[in-house]
Amino acid sequence: MRYFFIVLGLFLSSLTYGQSADTLRAETFISWLQAYHPMARQAEIQLEFGDMELRTARGAFDPLVYGDLDSKQYKETNYYDKREAGVIIPTWAGIELNGTFEQNNGQFLNEERTVPSGGLFAAGAAVNLGQGLILDERRASLRQAQIYQQSTEVERARMLNELYVRGYEAYWNWALTYANQEALEEAVRLTQFRFEGIVSSYKQGDVAAIDTVEAYSQLLNRQYRLQNARNEYFAATQFLSAFLWSEDGFPMVLDEQTIPENLEVDLSLVLNPEELRTLITNHPELQLVDYELAGLEIDRKLKAQSLLPVVKLKYNFLVETFDGFQEAPFFENNYKFGLSVYTPLLWRKARGSLGLAKAKIDFKQNSRDIKALELRTKLEAEINNFSALSTQVQVFSENVFSLQRLLDAEIRKFDMGESSLFLVNAREVSVFDSRLTLNQLIAKRKVAVAKARFAAGIGFE
Repeated sequence: MRYFFIVLGLFLSSLTYGQSADTLRAETFISWLQAYHPMARQAEIQLEFGDMELRTARGAFDPLVYGDLDSKQYKETNYYDKREAGVIIPTWAGIELNGTFEQNNGQFLNEERTVPSGGLFAAGAAVNLGQGLILDERRASLRQAQIYQQSTEVERARMLNELYVRGYEAYWNWALTYANQEALEEAVRLTQFRFEGIVSSYKQGDVAAIDTVEAYSQLLNRQYRLQNARNEYFAATQFLSAFLWSEDGFPMVLDEQTIPENLEVDLSLVLNPEELRTLITNHPELQLVDYELAGLEIDRKLKAQSLLPVVKLKYNFLVETFDGFQEAPFFENNYKFGLSVYTPLLWRKARGSLGLAKAKIDFKQNSRDIKALELRTKLEAEINNFSALSTQVQVFSENVFSLQRLLDAEIRKFDMGESSLFLVNAREVSVFDSRLTLNQLIAKRKVAVAKARFAAGIGFE
């Protein structure tokens, strides 16, 4: 009759479960997330957004080839026949290069369109000397696209870190429910064995009938708790399966034989608070705001250009053959020149746009300061949470050991007839409850590491 108490004591003193060939380790799980989860793939698509946005902005600097044919024939009269073809080449310096070929004839052709019969070549440039000299819409869009491309890399990291911390929490919750289920299954087996022993002893007249009621009540209680543990493990398994996707992009379901790695205290699992406090300055959330500020600063500079007058200078050499460009004198003969100047008198639109751009920068900068404070506060909370959980794990580990010693002592007293089954059960319940609490604390501590690193913005792969 006393054999099952010895078995129970040995079990409670080392309540762990072994590894299996079908063990899914946390590191493997995270690697699978990164490779195949849809959110991970969406994070990669963010980079494509940036690349395509930059390509679109660069398209504003693509050379432009054009051709124009305009002819009128009426009552056997050639009114005019105008032909023009050319190329326009924008540059990052803001200068627009151009080259044209023009050939016109006709009885009613405007005299200013008159060119030699063989046609006329023109080559030159147009440049803004006032508004648009330093920055224009085309160059501003390109710089903003470059900033956006850089921000997509940060957005990718932020999305992956969020995915990892969610998956990491789901994994260790799965491991926790598995550990609790294993513990309670063993507890039910031992309690069943004890109940059968008590019934046998009662039939032999060694114990009172009330002891069988006590043992049976304990068995029913643990069977109930085991059923709850199995429900929790099933729910945790289903939740974890939602993070698993195949290489072909289809959701997967965990095999029933697959188990998590051991839920045990990992003394090597530590944090460096000072390092995290330093690294938080490069938090993805702050970097994204910095990129927004950089984009707004480009917009402010562009709006500042609108306070300048528009001064556009155009100049073209005119020659009848390509060889003539080598000998064409500058501003002496055979050229086409133009200068445009205009400006508003009050600049109310320009000043209003510039003021609005500055206000947006101030607003976003204040938002960044608030975000930085929130992130630092969150980080300190996570660091403190990890520290508190580490202390609690240590305390409860000692508590489980102490409660186990009390249970062993109670069993020895029971064997000598100085205790009762009720007291043994009470001690045993305390050991089990403390062990389950310790499991929960260990799982929370493992997740706390991931949350602290996530709060610092550095992930935890």
